[in-house]
Amino acid sequence: MAGCACDNDQFDGQSPAYKRALIAVIAINAVMFFVEMSAGFLGGSQALKADALDFASDTATYALSLAVIGAALRTRATAALIKGASLGLMALFVLITTIASAFGDASPAAPIMSGVGIAALAANVASVFILLRWRDGDSNVRSVWLCSRNDAIGNVGVITAGAVVWITGSFWPDLIVAALLAGLFAKSSFSIIAQAMQERRASLNFADGRI
Repeated sequence: MAGCACDNDQFDGQSPAYKRALIAVIAINAVMFFVEMSAGFLGGSQALKADALDFASDTATYALSLAVIGAALRTRATAALIKGASLGLMALFVLITTIASAFGDASPAAPIMSGVGIAALAANVASVFILLRWRDGDSNVRSVWLCSRNDAIGNVGVITAGAVVWITGSFWPDLIVAALLAGLFAKSSFSIIAQAMQERRASLNFADGRI
């Protein structure tokens, strides 16, 4: 309904240009997951593995975002809830594995960390610019923007950690960045879930005739 208050003026993804942009970003994230996870195991970097998991999560959740474009507000909000919950679970997993790694003593390969981090940053900056014009919208659209932004921030952290590991020879910068990424994932998870819950309530109120 054109005057539905539950939809307001928030962009819901229904444009061919946005769908093409989302497909491009899905492809970028899928490729970078395999690249960065391989490099994480090769270089023994927890931060690279954490960032690779973020790429994997983004690939799956962006595909979900694409699938529900044009659906009812409640369906889109439910998809965003799933994405927010998965991001929260990933934050917990990264935090647990980072704590476990703190009991080791092997330093990651700094050149691999920084080199792959730069490649991942380039991929994520490209994704951010592709999605820039759609950074505001409903929870389904906004969650895509937040995840892309998180990736770019995370890559800067990985590159910085690689430089500090190279200078100091310590594995702690790698673990600290991984822990900070977990915190960033958790914060975005709460933000996505809060907006999605608000949209679900709005859709239910409209269905009940209270709007």
